[in-house]
Amino acid sequence: MKRMPFEPPTKHYDQQIEALDDQICNLIKQRKELSNNNPGFPTRELIVKWSMKYNFYEDFLNSVFSHFFNEEIYKPVVEPKGFQKNIPMLKSFEKDGVFYTVTFVRQFKNASVVHFTIDKEYYSGKEPRGFHEHSFFDLSIEGEVVDYDCQNNFGGGSGTHHSFTYTVSPALPDNLSNIKLIFKEGKMPFQKPTGFEFVIQTDN
Repeated sequence: MKRMPFEPPTKHYDQQIEALDDQICNLIKQRKELSNNNPGFPTRELIVKWSMKYNFYEDFLNSVFSHFFNEEIYKPVVEPKGFQKNIPMLKSFEKDGVFYTVTFVRQFKNASVVHFTIDKEYYSGKEPRGFHEHSFFDLSIEGEVVDYDCQNNFGGGSGTHHSFTYTVSPALPDNLSNIKLIFKEGKMPFQKPTGFEFVIQTDN
């Protein structure tokens, strides 16, 4: 998924606050390191306390702290280049009537694109007709010495069928026999982990 280039909301910048902005960046870095990049979220009581102490709107502080969960989505996007071939997969996992399938892998010189689909009945009996809770899945790769980066390009679909793609870099090997695709479910907002995950073992 190609990201739109960022455009600053204004060309104005007050040089008097540069040192303060540098301190803000340093504090964010310290916060990340001290919490081992897993800080959680301030309690409602803390948000109220800080909004009164520093004269901020509560929803503004909620927004600020929410952004700390989203750093990974700003990672530079790898654009697949130099198409080589498609590798058919059709490997599936099923649970509670939901069918999860990796259909194929598109190979490029610098990356691979994994195609993933979810199929299910629109009405399961567990939720009101017309209501559909959306899930997203993060992908990780296991089975090679290589450290693969997996970017969720997201996707879309109807109530019964959804399709997603993931850009994996560097490119996966053409022989996928020792590769495991690990999918971990998250719920919106903030893709909170649900604890549900499954593995698709690939082979040629």
